[in-house]
Parts: sequence; C-alpha cells; structure tokens
Amino acid sequence: MAMIGRLTGQLAEKNPPEILVDCHGVGYEVLVPMSTFYNLPGLGEKISLFTHFIVREDAQLLYGFGSTAERGAFRQLIKITGVGPRMALSVLSGMSVAELAQAVTLQEAGRIVKVPGIGKKTAERLLLELKGKLGADIGAHVSVSSEAQLDILQALVALGYSDKDAALALKALPPDVGVSEGIKLALRALGK
Repeated sequence: MAMIGRLTGQLAEKNPPEILVDCHGVGYEVLVPMSTFYNLPGLGEKISLFTHFIVREDAQLLYGFGSTAERGAFRQLIKITGVGPRMALSVLSGMSVAELAQAVTLQEAGRIVKVPGIGKKTAERLLLELKGKLGADIGAHVSVSSEAQLDILQALVALGYSDKDAALALKALPPDVGVSEGIKLALRALGK
C-alpha cells in the first residue's frame, strides 16, 4: 500500500543524500538522489518533492524526487532482484533518467557499471529487466530515421513528455542533428 506520495514544505537541512523538509512544524527526513539534490533551492525556501515511502521491519524510509520520471525510474529499479533502494538511489545519482533510458535501449552495461556498487552481473540484470519499461519501447509507434533520432525521442519521453509531444518536437529537428544538440533543440521547442 502506497502512502505519502508528495511532500511540500520548507527545506530545513541538506546533508547529502538526506534532506530535512519542514511541513508545518513536522520535519521529514528524506533521502534524495544527487540529481534531485543538485536542483534543491536554498535553506528555508519552499520545496515540493514526489516521494516513495518504504516500511521495513527495522526502518521507515522516505525517498524524494524532483520529478515523476525520477520516481518512476526508482520504482522500476527497486523491483529488480538484488537492487535495493540504496542502489537505486546510487544509479539515479550517477546518471539522469534520460541517460539510464538510453543505456537500457542500447543495452550498454558499461555505462551502468560506472555507478559505485554495481557489478557487471547486476548491470546486465538491470538492463534486461528494464528493457521496454523506461521509455525503451518508444519509437515503435513513431517513425525514426536514425539511431540519434530514437535516442532523442527516448530522452524526451524519459523527461516526462508524451510520445505525441516528443514525436512532434522530433519532426521539427534537422534530420542529421546529433543526440545532445537534438535534445537541446527539442526541449527549447517544447518549452515555448
């Protein structure tokens, strides 16, 4: 049963990977990946996080994320045998959701092994089990003419854009655009 899906309050403390969010006098200790941590506002400022609450025999842990895409990736990661919340947090601290989705699509274990605490076998299991679950199956219903276009499309979906919006943004790009430039241009177009 899920509980505590979102938390809004004042940022009271920052001690990576843990932060303290003051919600009307109640301080919630929240564990966040570094990708979320780097985008936090200053102390005393308002913060809103999407959360995942885990109750174990010996602890109750609250994990916080800056976007639903991050939380979704975290939830997919912890379903994998041998990947606990701490390791999932490490993965999301070591790479963005878009990078993770790209690694899954291209089945690049080498990128995942760079995350501290993840060995070759775990990386391979992670890639196998996430295939088709992290925006990796998109591109099937949209015509893409190159590997770069597929990567751009998957990155946009991993960032939370719908397949339709991502496909429209993709159509507006020059056909020979590179991945990182294409993502920048597409985000600019989607931001208008």
